[in-house]
Amino acid sequence: MKESLDIKKIMEVLPHRYPFLLVDRIREIDIEAGTIVGEKCVSMNELFFQGHFPGNPVMPGVLIIEALAQTGGVLIHHKGYTEHLALLLNINNAKFRKPVVPGDLLTLHAKEVHFSARAGKIEAKAMVGDQVAAQAEIGFALIKKEQA
Repeated sequence: MKESLDIKKIMEVLPHRYPFLLVDRIREIDIEAGTIVGEKCVSMNELFFQGHFPGNPVMPGVLIIEALAQTGGVLIHHKGYTEHLALLLNINNAKFRKPVVPGDLLTLHAKEVHFSARAGKIEAKAMVGDQVAAQAEIGFALIKKEQA
């Protein structure tokens, strides 16, 4: 079954809030395939553009990775881990291939590699149009919400 989520539904799943909520929409979740596609509309109004290369604004790579991790967090939730929080555990094989600038639509793809009661891993890539902007393997520790 494929499903999409607007920002209100995303906020019911993720604990993040402005200015650190970096996913605007989930276009598609395919639970059986273990995949998710989200979007981040990159605006010049983002706070980080005030200090990250003023005059030549570029989205920080770590925030692209965070957007991918948040998209993975939504996938984890929809895979049944609704009583858990996904905390970033590790980032492997990260590559940054194209600058992301104001006006870009960042499409966030994540695929389940492994989920268990204690941890998870996704393969993720961020696209601008048909070009890869960033990619990484992202690992999560899963903790019960009441332990956070």
